[in-house]
Amino acid sequence: MRQYSAMNLIAGVDEAGRGPLAGPVIAAAVILRESHPIAGLADSKKLSAARREELAMLIREYALCWALGRAEVEEIDRLNILQASLLAMQRAVASLRKYPELVLVDGNQPPELQCQVQTIVRGDVTVPAISAASILAKVARDAEMVRLDRAFPGYGLSQHKGYPTHAHMTALKTLGISPIHRRSFSPVRYLIDYK
Repeated sequence: MRQYSAMNLIAGVDEAGRGPLAGPVIAAAVILRESHPIAGLADSKKLSAARREELAMLIREYALCWALGRAEVEEIDRLNILQASLLAMQRAVASLRKYPELVLVDGNQPPELQCQVQTIVRGDVTVPAISAASILAKVARDAEMVRLDRAFPGYGLSQHKGYPTHAHMTALKTLGISPIHRRSFSPVRYLIDYK
């Protein structure tokens, strides 16, 4: 991160939940403290659930500041998943206690922000602040899907987190579409169209 050293407040941003058929997309923004590096930060998908939880606690404790943002199913269906993801990122950055001078975003699509933004493909692997955001977003979304599983039982949301697994597709065909399913996603839309 030497090339960013002239800037004091650098936030990493990432999201979780672009691929699932159900539930919100959740983004996180994290500004780490140089004085408190957190060992073990990595792409959240490469970590066990238990390790993600451990790291999330450390991030929340030692980061300079962090925040979450989300876009709901209705917004995903109205805007499309890319625009909803960018909206969730905007909301996460806007909720930070300190507004960053530079935002580093995982991927190649930048949200519109009131500061400098740089996209980094595979940034969740190479940039600690993005890794931290990836972990917080994933932990928050997984917890949300466990809550939604209690509200909408039978779909197995706590297991597959809304992704289009065989078990999820079978449950959709049996139980029908719930209010938290994304109607704009083709597997769900197919069930609506050919009911």
